[in-house]
This record gives sequence, structure tokens and C-alpha cells, in this order.
Amino acid sequence: MKGIVFNVLEELVRRDYGEEAWDALLAEAGLAGAYTSLGSYSDDELYRLVEAAAARSGRTPAEAVRWFGREAVGSFHRRYPDLFAPYADARSFVLALNGIIHPEVRKLYPGASVPAFAFDVPPGGPPGGLRMTYASPRRMCAFAEGLLEGTAAHFGETVAVRQTACMHRGDPACVFELRFQPLPATA
Repeated sequence: MKGIVFNVLEELVRRDYGEEAWDALLAEAGLAGAYTSLGSYSDDELYRLVEAAAARSGRTPAEAVRWFGREAVGSFHRRYPDLFAPYADARSFVLALNGIIHPEVRKLYPGASVPAFAFDVPPGGPPGGLRMTYASPRRMCAFAEGLLEGTAAHFGETVAVRQTACMHRGDPACVFELRFQPLPATA
């Protein structure tokens, strides 16, 4: 796992839970916590931090990872606005993950291991509907779901997410049925 992921997690924990919370999480997870953005670290370290964060916040580990994904989008946008700039909506951004976004991530962070996504439009599905298949040895589908929610919010939209397959249930990949919609206009 690239250090930037740990840096963003630290930023969010400090923002939402206070300056001391990050050091407490590191202690509870038994980690030193000196993460550089370009460094590579064991996935296990992130999982240990997530377990500690979940216990501390009263969330399940999946809920903590989903929160992290949702909240990370704003941090990623602040750090890499050019990755977001070409897209007018969440759906077009999500569809660009494999072909544009992830190659840029690999340029910024050589050796980064990114998940693979496949997309199709379900036959007879709702307008704006999209089926996304997520495959990664990390099996962080809750993070992917949080990123989807955060991306929709970034673009002033909502996303309805229904997960129909999950690697945690023994499926070979996670499958999400998605429907992006603009937020209703406010008066």
C-alpha cells in the first residue's frame, strides 16, 4: 500500500477525531506510523489501523473503511485537482478509472497496485445505471463503495449502490449496481 493512503487516513483521523487520535490509533495498532507519501507499506498495517479505528469509533471495520473512502475523495481532490478537472460528473469520472486515473496514479506512485474495474450497462436498467465489477487482492470493496459515495458528493450527486457479489462472501469479484443522480435543486 502506498504511503499516500496512510497520509490521507492520518489527515482524516486528525480532522474528525482530534490531533491525539492518530497517535492513539498507532499505539493501539502497535505501529510506528512514519509514513512517507512515496513509500510502500504492508497492507497489514492499514488493516491494523482500520481495526483500531473501528473499535475506537464504534463502527464495524467495513463501516470504518467505507467512511475512509467517502472522506478521502476531498483530500485526493485537494492534492490532485487535475485528475478531477476533465470530468463533469461522477459517472464519467468513475468510467475513467482504468484508462486515465489509475495510469496517472502509477506515474505519481511507481509500483502502486491499483484494483481492476470492469463496467457495463445492465440491460433494462435505470437511466444512468452502471454495473461495476471490482477485483483486487486487497478485497477493499467497502473502500471502493466509500469512494463512489465521495465521488458522487464531490460532483454534487448521489449514488445508489447495491452490491450483488462480494469477494468476502466467496465470489471471485465484487459487483456493484450503481445509479448516479444529481442532487435535487434547493430553493
